[in-house]
Amino acid sequence: MKSPVVKRSIVVAGHKTSVSLEEAFWNGMKEISGLRNMTLSELVGEIDGNRQQGNLSSAIRLFVLDYFKNRAMAIPPEQKVPAQ
Repeated sequence: MKSPVVKRSIVVAGHKTSVSLEEAFWNGMKEISGLRNMTLSELVGEIDGNRQQGNLSSAIRLFVLDYFKNRAMAIPPEQKVPAQ
């Protein structure tokens, strides 16, 4: 069985590091960085610079979750799809 966690190398603030995330979080990061017109490395660097504690993978997961949660809350109720 293939692990849902994908480990990738990325350059953050000039140094190479490895980050392990589920594919859904990598996809979310790519979407966010594209919308913000920045590279994935730049976005990860921003997240890394703003984190207060914990490891980088956890900080990224929380960032992506918060980003999409805020985006979902900005959608008017009449446009939201009912939960099934």
